[in-house]
Parts: sequence; C-alpha cells; structure tokens
Amino acid sequence: MLTSADITSQYTDASEDELRVLIVGAGIAGVTAAQLLRRAGRHPVLIERAHDDSHVGYMLALMPMIDPVLDELEVRPGYRDRSVPLRRFGLRAHSGRILRADSVDRILARFGDYRGIARGELIDALTPDGCPVGFGTTVTALTETPGAIVATLSRAGTHTELEFDLVVIADGLNSTTRHLVLAGREVDTLDTGWGGWVVWTPADSAPDLGEELWGAGFFLGTYPVLDRLGVFLGGPRADTDAGPGPFVDQVRRGLTTIDPRVERALQAVLDDPGRYYWPLTDCRAPAWTTGRSVLLGDAAAGFLPTAGLGAGMALESAWVLTRMLRRARPDTLEPLLRVYENTQRPRVEAAQNTSRRLARIMFRRSRTIALLRDVALRATSVEAALKPIQRLIDDRPDPEAAAARFAPAGRQR
Repeated sequence: MLTSADITSQYTDASEDELRVLIVGAGIAGVTAAQLLRRAGRHPVLIERAHDDSHVGYMLALMPMIDPVLDELEVRPGYRDRSVPLRRFGLRAHSGRILRADSVDRILARFGDYRGIARGELIDALTPDGCPVGFGTTVTALTETPGAIVATLSRAGTHTELEFDLVVIADGLNSTTRHLVLAGREVDTLDTGWGGWVVWTPADSAPDLGEELWGAGFFLGTYPVLDRLGVFLGGPRADTDAGPGPFVDQVRRGLTTIDPRVERALQAVLDDPGRYYWPLTDCRAPAWTTGRSVLLGDAAAGFLPTAGLGAGMALESAWVLTRMLRRARPDTLEPLLRVYENTQRPRVEAAQNTSRRLARIMFRRSRTIALLRDVALRATSVEAALKPIQRLIDDRPDPEAAAARFAPAGRQR
C-alpha cells in the first residue's frame, strides 16, 4: 500500500545514496521503479500530484512480461491472491451474439501467467510492506547542470529546490512534467475520437472469461478481476457526450442479442455513480532521455487499451531501467540512459503500434464494415491474433547485457 511520507525525510535518506533519484508519479510505472530501486538498496524520493491514493482505477490484463518484476520483488504469491487467471477470450458479433471463445491459457501458458487484476490491487500487490509517497507534490522546474539536476518541488504553495542525480518522469499519459525536459519538442498523439466509461459489476459464472463486443459505433468489453468484472463501454465522443443514458439506449437499439453478461454490463454503466470516463487517446514522446532525466511508462509512450499491453510494458520498462541503474554512477548516467532508450524504446513502440492497429479495426461506426469484420473474426483464431504479442513476450530484454557495454564489470550491485 502507498503511505504518505514528507519530502524532507525521503530526501535525507536519498542523500546517502551514490545516485540520488527523484521519481515523479506514483502510478504503476513510478511505484514499480521505486520498489525495485529500494529492493536494490537505494532510497528514491517518490512524489505524486494527487493528494491521496483513492483513484478508483481500472482493470488490467497482465501478460508474462511482468514476471521478472514479480520475482525480483518477491510478490508473486500476493499478486496471485489479488488477481484471477484469464484462460479464455470471447468475441461477439456487432449484433451481440457470440462469435467464438478461444483458450488463451493454452497459447500463453508456456510464457507464464496471464491474469486479470484491478489497478489498485496491483499497486497493493507491489507494495506489501508499504511505499512512501509525497502526495500533493508537483515539479515546476527542472534545471540540469554538469553535475546534477535541480528540481523545484511545489506542495501546498511552498516551493523547495532539491538536487538529484536523476529524475524519472512517470506521471502518466497527461504528464505535467514531461514538457520540462522536451525543450519544445512535440509529443505525437493519436486521438481515436472515441471514449467511454469504466465501471464494475459483480463476478458471474465465468470468472476466467474476458469478452469483447465490437459493435457498429460502440465497443463493450468485460474483463474479470478478483470478485468483479471490469466493464468498458465506449463509442465516438460525439455520441458519448450525450451521457450514459442516451448512449446505452443507442447500444441496445444496435443489438439483437443481449445475454445476461451484456445486460448487467450495460446496467452497471447506468447505475454506477463512480463511473470513470476514459478518452481513448495515446501519446509517444519524441525522446525519452536527457543527460539526467528519463521518461517512463505512459509519460514516454501512453497506450490505448486495445491490446492490453500498456501496464505490462510500463512494468517491464521499470524493471529494465532499474536493472541498468545498478551499474550507474553520476558520471556514467548519461550514456547509460541512452543505452536504455535505444534498448527499450523500439520494443515499447512496437507494442504500441499493435494497440494502434487494433484501434483502427475496432473503433468503426459503419454497419457494413462491422458485418465484414464479423466474418473475418469468425475465421481468425485468437492464437493468430496473438502472434505479435507472443513474439514480444518470447523476445525478452536483457538489461544486464545492454548495460555491460559501457559500465565496468565491478560496478554492479
């Protein structure tokens, strides 16, 4: 769990480290990086602009690329207790009838676990002994010098300047810190023009089955997590802007088959006062690193949810970065960060491209295209669709080998 900690005490501990690290953002990427660095004996300062950890979160489907994180933090048992195995994946026609349900367990089991988990449960699984965070804190300025990077931290109207060796920027797709290091370079964004609501409904009789309904002008996904189903209902923002009531009515008119899971999902969107609206956009930073800063997770490459890869790649990137930082000293940091970006960025952007390609197929309004898509989906197995993801998982990164290209062998901790 995340625990509130003042910046002064965190910085006092960090000042004893050979490499003083500030991590901006206590989301999945930032928390993972902080926990891995702490596991390695360092004391990073972790800050978060939100004032607490009460964000309702969303559902995640995590593939085996996160296994090295679980193993290094020794949290796999807790992770499994807080998640459910995803063994089957079903697709529905635009009319609502079931097209097919395939075993993903058979396809992915050789790589490791494929599991569903709520975002909050994942954060708790990664932090069983607590994770100190300076809540309500933002970075308003970053100044790099030859020997350090000075961060101006703002909290409750008070500004504090602190000196670090490295700043890890992990404050999400809509990062408020990223522009401080990009020097005016534009972030590439893809706006699908769609958005939708995330809600929860109780688990049903198929707790291992994720389903998606690719409609004509709407999308409905139901994804199991522990004791619940996560629901996403979305469509063109021109339609969802009318609100959940009119949009659900529109969806119902487009369906000829509404079975109990679909009905409960639609009703949950209407009934849940805590529903969260998610604009379906992504981002891709033009560069990830400077001499003393690095973008991580969604701040570097924010994913659409279409392939279920964003959180997994954020966890993996945090692991790769922190493993490479084991060899880092202040005077070797800049070349190491370049090696990290050259190693991990092509892999992350390839995964992001998979999500973008799926979005072009899924987010369509035309009924004719929806009919043709149904025919194609009926003939395409999940195994064939998962080939790019299987290659991604099979080709695991080797951060030690990458870091060893420039760091003296005796420096690894």
